[in-house]
Amino acid sequence: MGAKVVHFEVLGKDGKKLQQFYGSMFDWNVDANNPMQYGLVNPGDAGLGGGIGGTQDGGPQVTFYVEVPDLAAALTKAESLGGKKISEPMEVPGGPTLAHFADPDGNVIGLMQAGSM
Repeated sequence: MGAKVVHFEVLGKDGKKLQQFYGSMFDWNVDANNPMQYGLVNPGDAGLGGGIGGTQDGGPQVTFYVEVPDLAAALTKAESLGGKKISEPMEVPGGPTLAHFADPDGNVIGLMQAGSM
């Protein structure tokens, strides 16, 4: 069985505006009541949860996260297939352990350590 997508993220210059847009567009409950004002999306039975927020550099980006058993091994595999490591594994305070790589065309994909959420 293949690895599953477990989270999505939409980031841009104005996180609050994006949270309002996507919340209204899809009737999503977006909860940004946290110190980072990162809008957590919990669609319930409607699908995959995610997050909406602002970026440090202001550039828009959409990322999906795939659950893997070993972040380091997944990053090594991505590089062996022509991808590029973007970030080393890192623990999000109170959250999962993540890493990122770029595919051969430069699309950034997130990895989430299985069992870290």
